[in-house]
Amino acid sequence: MGKQVTLEQVDGFKFVDGGVCAAEGFVAGGLHCGLHPDPNKNDLGMLYAKAGANAAGVYTTNKVKGAPILVTKKHLGLTGGKAKAVIMNCKNANTCNADGEAKAEEMCKLAALALGIQTEDVLVASTGVIGQVLPIEPIKAHVQELADSLCTGGHLEAEKAIMTTDTVPKELAVEFTVDGATYHLGGMAKGSGMIRPNMATTLNFITTDMTVSSKVLQEILDDVVQITYNCLSVDGDMSTNDMVLFLAGGQNPDVEVKEGTEAFAKLKEALTIVMTNLTRMLAKDGEGATKLIEVSCEGAKNRKDAITIAKSVVDSNLLKCAIFGEDANWGRILCAAGYADADFDVTKVEVHLSSKAGRELVCRNGAGVAFSEEKAAQILKEDEICIEIALQEGDGKAKAWGCDMTYDYVKINGDYRS
Repeated sequence: MGKQVTLEQVDGFKFVDGGVCAAEGFVAGGLHCGLHPDPNKNDLGMLYAKAGANAAGVYTTNKVKGAPILVTKKHLGLTGGKAKAVIMNCKNANTCNADGEAKAEEMCKLAALALGIQTEDVLVASTGVIGQVLPIEPIKAHVQELADSLCTGGHLEAEKAIMTTDTVPKELAVEFTVDGATYHLGGMAKGSGMIRPNMATTLNFITTDMTVSSKVLQEILDDVVQITYNCLSVDGDMSTNDMVLFLAGGQNPDVEVKEGTEAFAKLKEALTIVMTNLTRMLAKDGEGATKLIEVSCEGAKNRKDAITIAKSVVDSNLLKCAIFGEDANWGRILCAAGYADADFDVTKVEVHLSSKAGRELVCRNGAGVAFSEEKAAQILKEDEICIEIALQEGDGKAKAWGCDMTYDYVKINGDYRS
């Protein structure tokens, strides 16, 4: 399938190139240091805020957390929510290792020495196999080369350095104006498997050139995560290393973003646009996937119930299999909605299936209706499928994203360590 998602233009926001480097003041890069056996695969990357940045983060809720998360949270605590750089790697998660924290600290120290900054100003992120000792020597041998290569055009090389089973890079940036001034917000993400709808799935890095305090960044990030990354499911597994870092490198104190202002609203909308589309990219590039599934739940009693139901449906492996088989088995949709921890009257529920090929009503008032199996099959042949659930009980609405479950998913995870 085509792994690139369909982007929808939003008034007042322009999609631009540059990913995490679209925001002024940020440079990035990536290279092969030797962690990955393929010499053509980037496995070490870096993101650098030349003048420093305020930062916020959201992390996996898994009780088993990778050492990079522990060190990143510690450093943000030491600096009061400030950071200057992020060093990142693939192939090895540096998780469940006796020397994990020491190795993560060493990565930060090496990056700091190469950049001429303090160790606590560096954050760290790793992805890959759990339980294998991280060799520090390849990183040590190449970190200065990496630091010297950082540039505004290095965003894609940094993105490639965190890709594991991903088949395509995932990055996006928008440009917008506030009071006549132009700003940018860009992001990059990785993730293809071990993704479930809880937390801030995968590794994600977001930057902006607005002036925003760490407190406001955290507030906005916490809210937007709930309706984007937290509503993403590929396989129902939660990783140990998931994190989202949001860095604001704006240096103009006269335009600091504060709640209730136009700048606050614009920044939150920009973050929602970028994170929603990155979420959709992650879903469409799920391991072995052939189709993106979007579940839209409207008419719930509140947003919380809408999120809960949408996530329950998109996380159903039976539904994922039905979408792979292009089978309009709508009963699996109601089944998954029914075991969600949310209250609704099934006798009011309507369900439509839709895609570029059209839209078909398959359930009304909680019961099946006569529909064209041929038309439904045409709808399900597309690579982006929407399941529309209307509860007709209130104003709550939400979306969740996932992908189909295929034979290739089993193949990929059967020999992942190789």
